[in-house]
Amino acid sequence: MDTVAHMDKTTITRATLLIMAVFLLQPLAIGGWLALIPAFKAELGLTKGQLAIALMGMPVALIPSLQIAGRVISSFGPRRVFRVFFVLQSFAVLLPLAAWSVPTLFVALFVLGATAAFLEVAMNVYAGRLEKRAGLMIMNRCHGFWALGIMAGSAIVALFPLSPTEVLALLAVVSLLAGVAVGLTIPRIGDQDETGQAPPRRKLPDMPKPLFFIGGFMFLVTLTEGVMADWSAVYLAERLDDPYSNAGIAVTVFSAFMAGGRFLGDWLKRRMGGVSLARLTTGSALAGLILLVLPLPVWMALPGFAAVGFGISSAYPLGVSAIAALDDRYESANIAIMATVALGGFLIGPPLIGFVSEAFSLRVAFATLVPGLLIALWLTGWLRPESER
Repeated sequence: MDTVAHMDKTTITRATLLIMAVFLLQPLAIGGWLALIPAFKAELGLTKGQLAIALMGMPVALIPSLQIAGRVISSFGPRRVFRVFFVLQSFAVLLPLAAWSVPTLFVALFVLGATAAFLEVAMNVYAGRLEKRAGLMIMNRCHGFWALGIMAGSAIVALFPLSPTEVLALLAVVSLLAGVAVGLTIPRIGDQDETGQAPPRRKLPDMPKPLFFIGGFMFLVTLTEGVMADWSAVYLAERLDDPYSNAGIAVTVFSAFMAGGRFLGDWLKRRMGGVSLARLTTGSALAGLILLVLPLPVWMALPGFAAVGFGISSAYPLGVSAIAALDDRYESANIAIMATVALGGFLIGPPLIGFVSEAFSLRVAFATLVPGLLIALWLTGWLRPESER
């Protein structure tokens, strides 16, 4: 079997291309669902508060599921998880189509969140191992493909004349077939991969201190990412006063600039360093939010979504690389903890913003993200390698 110690250049290249394919395929159908949120809101007659409650389904499922995923991946390796959970997620993403109320939509999103958690940890563990053991810098580009997957899924919904059932079914089938194929062909890396044994559990004091500060940075930035992903189309639909307009283009613009920032991220990181890149991008997110919060013409919303997309682009990949470098034995566990915190922000933020916007407005709700990004700017120093702190 191939391990990094015995991988030649061709195998390393194959592993790199295939893990990038995983990052593209995993969110493809989820991007389609995100673009359909305004239509579902209107079709089910939900208020913003009711939609916020339904959207809690994913974070409620993700937080425990990520911890289980960390131990499963430590025991059986990412490749087996790819083969099983691409199938499960592809069926789960269709469940919202059957929802007829807030509770049923909550349950559908709960199941989707539980299945997505395993793929989220598995692909980050694989990419982190490949970076360390093959001496690569690929994490930003991997997450660029993730953003590209969200963008592609939302663009297909916004631009193709298909019904919600047809478009989600199409995206789910593509994700399932291609994801399983990648899981069957992606090379094995690392002697500890697929051993069937997980390392012993740690107590809180035994965990590395940077894990908590890096996790805090990622939580605050991904909070903004989740809000933009779930509420940008609703925001634009409200500004256009038409829930059936092509408001999904807001998700497309946001995701496109997030993808662009991530594809540039590895190049920028080599030249600027991780801390400077994190500060540049977090500043861009702040600037974009200001464009959305101020009473500006509606066309200024798209530059705002673009600036926020670029602004949150590097936080997650920079955090994954920093955390993967902390420890070899507890890679999966550390990344699972990080993913719990970061995806908690990604998925808890949208329903909380929904409650605030129900009481005030989406502009006011978006403004509440600004203090968190200022704190994130202060926490960027923890992304510096431990030897340099």
